[in-house]
Amino acid sequence: MYPLRGRAPLGAPARESEQMIRIDPVNAAGCSAVESTFQQCYAPDMRMNRGVVLSVLWVFIGTGLVSCSRGEPGAGAGSGSAAAANTAVPWTVRVEAVQSPAGANSSEPQMTVSDRGVLVSWIERTGGSTSTLKFAERTASGWTAPTTVMSGDNWFVSYADPPVVLRRPDGTLVANWLESTNKLIEGSDLHLTYSKDDGKTWAASFLPHHDPTKGQHAFPSFFEMPGNVLGMVWLDARAQAANPEDLEASMSLRYAAFDASWKQTAETEIDPRVCECCSTTAAVTSEGVLVAFRDRSAKEIRDIAVSRLENGKWTPGTPVHNDNWEIEACPVNGPMLSARGRQAVAAWFTVKNDQGQAWAAFSSDAGHTWGAPIRLDDAGSLGRVDVDLLDDGSAVATWVEFADRRGQFRMRRIEPSGMRTPAVNVAGVSSSAASGVPRLARRGDELVFAWTESATSDPNQTESALAVKTAVARLPLAP
Repeated sequence: MYPLRGRAPLGAPARESEQMIRIDPVNAAGCSAVESTFQQCYAPDMRMNRGVVLSVLWVFIGTGLVSCSRGEPGAGAGSGSAAAANTAVPWTVRVEAVQSPAGANSSEPQMTVSDRGVLVSWIERTGGSTSTLKFAERTASGWTAPTTVMSGDNWFVSYADPPVVLRRPDGTLVANWLESTNKLIEGSDLHLTYSKDDGKTWAASFLPHHDPTKGQHAFPSFFEMPGNVLGMVWLDARAQAANPEDLEASMSLRYAAFDASWKQTAETEIDPRVCECCSTTAAVTSEGVLVAFRDRSAKEIRDIAVSRLENGKWTPGTPVHNDNWEIEACPVNGPMLSARGRQAVAAWFTVKNDQGQAWAAFSSDAGHTWGAPIRLDDAGSLGRVDVDLLDDGSAVATWVEFADRRGQFRMRRIEPSGMRTPAVNVAGVSSSAASGVPRLARRGDELVFAWTESATSDPNQTESALAVKTAVARLPLAP
């Protein structure tokens, strides 16, 4: 039995629109669908777009993911067979587990990198309803003791949209979290705060959005700009919340900036129609800020697009690759970016031939154009990608592969030419949404990984039985 998310009457709770249907899909390789529980197919905290619930169908299968996709496979180089033929570069990486700083009942890891090192943040739950945002930094002797940012009983916590803690070049710490504003339409306010004393005290929280609606404001990405300016983008449902009867009202992508005194200096729309609950990502090139997001066309094509901030204005979104994935729902699977100089790399998830796949592509001109996609997975992916550009112009990418009837957190090194190393297993993870999105970070020649796994042997894991784990690997010399 699998859940079909269909349109609900306006104002109806999302749960009331759930319909259970039986299907027996078979993918191109002839593999039958794996019988799955509701929790494995559908994340209970998945954001449901103001009560007008869009249809989504997730089915995990032995070699990938069957979805309600009607798109044709994308054209161009980098097909699964071509990518497999290019798996010939030797690369030896040893992944070693390290003691995680996270405590019991922890999940939603996120990582950022500063001049001081890698910072990991996570959520710990206590008392059934209280969420606490904590973080630690990696030093030569391991992770520092956890520091608490904030706690709340009214937070909107989602595996796909975890809070983040980052350190700015001047040492200031910045953090965000979501507070629920309207449970019926799953609305949230995006709260920001900062600390100038290394997390001992935090400023009163404030919002980057100033509309009067109770709609969704979520999925932020942050970036540094000239003049000690902090920029950010996020998904914004003000048009939907202000026009609840308008079925054509869409989620938008918006931008804001704050100067050195934390005065807001900008707030504008980048794209008026984007996918409802796929995370955003941003990177800074030598030509300015580059953001990536899952776009949404009038025909429900939901491919990954990028926009650049040029001369104070955002360019119209352009696709990284025309996957032509047509799906009348949000797949809850956002892209990731990394950049250095004029070079950038993007990683993303799509569905082709009824199979979930993870891909990456390089740009040599700060995101104006992109090279042929490179397949990351070998047999089928659940997405949940990450990527980091290396000093030699190659990149390390991570994804969750569905192999041997279970989820695998994997990585490999890829080159702009399409060459890729054999995949390396980082850890086994649940294929359910509860396992969240594994994260990758790099500082120098050290790779750092963070993910969520069950803290017990109970196969029916719940959020209370989860724990954030960490590991590291040393980058070998490039071949």
